[in-house]
Amino acid sequence: MSSSHTMSATAPAIRDSFLPYCLPMIGEEEINEVVDSLRSGWVTTGPKVKRFEEDMASYIGARHTIAVNSCTAALHIALTALEVGPGDDVLVPTLTFCSTANVVLHLGARPVLVDVDENGHISLESAEAHITPATRAIIPVHYAGVACDLEAVHEFAERHGIEVVEDAAHAIGCTWENQKIGARGRAIAFSFYATKNMTTGEGGLIATEDSKLADHMRALSLHGMSRDAWKRYSETGSWFYEVLDPGYKDNMTDIQAAIGIHQLRKLDGFIARRQEIAARYDEAFSGLKTFDLPQRLPQRNHIYHLYTIRLQLGRLKINRSEFIDELRRLKIGTSVHFIPLHRHPLFQRVAETAPDRFPNAETIYQGVLSLPLYPKMSDQDVEDTITAVQTVVRQHRVQSRS
Repeated sequence: MSSSHTMSATAPAIRDSFLPYCLPMIGEEEINEVVDSLRSGWVTTGPKVKRFEEDMASYIGARHTIAVNSCTAALHIALTALEVGPGDDVLVPTLTFCSTANVVLHLGARPVLVDVDENGHISLESAEAHITPATRAIIPVHYAGVACDLEAVHEFAERHGIEVVEDAAHAIGCTWENQKIGARGRAIAFSFYATKNMTTGEGGLIATEDSKLADHMRALSLHGMSRDAWKRYSETGSWFYEVLDPGYKDNMTDIQAAIGIHQLRKLDGFIARRQEIAARYDEAFSGLKTFDLPQRLPQRNHIYHLYTIRLQLGRLKINRSEFIDELRRLKIGTSVHFIPLHRHPLFQRVAETAPDRFPNAETIYQGVLSLPLYPKMSDQDVEDTITAVQTVVRQHRVQSRS
C-alpha cells in the first residue's frame, strides 16, 4: 500500500468543510455600489470607470490609467500600442501564466522563453543570451506579489533599445524603492481577477507615464474610437466620433468598477491581513526543514498574492502531486504557480523549449506549491492549514540518521 493511502486511513479529521485555495472578500459596500450602477442605467463604461481610474492613479502614483476587462487585454493593448508585430521577438519568462505569452502570439510576434532567477523573476542573464536584432520588448513578471529588480530590467532594456511591458498581475500594492509598481514606466498591466489581492470579478488596468501612449491605448481599448461611451452619451457629450485604429472591445464596465472602487479602499487592509497570515505561516513552518519559505527581498515589500513554498523532495517520501493530494484529503485546497510555459504543447510548437534551457524554472516547478492565503480566511482556517501541512510533513518526511 502506498504511503498516501496509509495516511488517508490514519490522518485525523482536521476540519469538516473543504477550505478553498482562494476566495474573494466582497462586502456590502461593493454590493450596494453595483446595485446603484444597475439602477442608474450606466452598466457599461461610464462615470464609475472614470472614478475608478482616477482612484487607481492616485493610489499608484501613476500619471495615466486605463481600466480594461482583464490583465490579458492590458498586455495586448500595450504591445499593440508599442507596435509589436510580425517579425518581432518578445522576451517572456517561462514561469508565468500562459496569457503573458499568448498576447505576443496574437500579434503575430514570437515569444522567446527565458529562464527565471531563484526568486521566480525573469533572469536577465538568460534574457541576454536570447537578444537578437528582432528583439522588440521584454515582459518582466512581478511574481507572487513581490517586485522584480526594476532598475536592472530598465537598464537592460535601455542598453538593448527595447520596450518594457510589466506584467503586474500579482503586484497591485507592490513597491520598488518605496514607489508603487505602476508609478513609473510606459506600460504596466494589472489584474483584478477573483483570486487577486483586490478584484472587480474580471478586470484589468494599464498604467503609464507617457501621455501620448495613454491616449493611444485608451482608444485601442474601445474599437480604436476617438470617444468612449461616457463622452458620447453623457449630457455634455457629442454624437460624433472617428475610428483611428483597428481597436478592440476591451473596456471595463461600470458594474466592474463599482466593485473595484471599494476593493481599492480596502486594499491596504487586505494586504496587511495577508502579511499577518504569512508571518504566522513563517513562524509555524520555519523549523520543518522540508520546504523553503517565501523570501523577502531588498528594496521592495511583499504583498503575498501567493504564499509559495518549495518542497525539498529529497527530504520527503512523496512528490509534490502526492503532497497536494494529501492536503486535499485533509480538506485544504492548494494550487501550483506555475506550470512553466516550456512544458505546454502550444509553446513547444512555437518556441525553443528544451528543459535544460530553464534550470531554475524546472527546479522551482518540481517543488513549488501555493498554500491558501487570503483575507477571508479566519484564524482557525489558518491554523487548520498549518496543522494539515505539519501532519503531511510528519508522516512523509525522510527520517535523518543519527
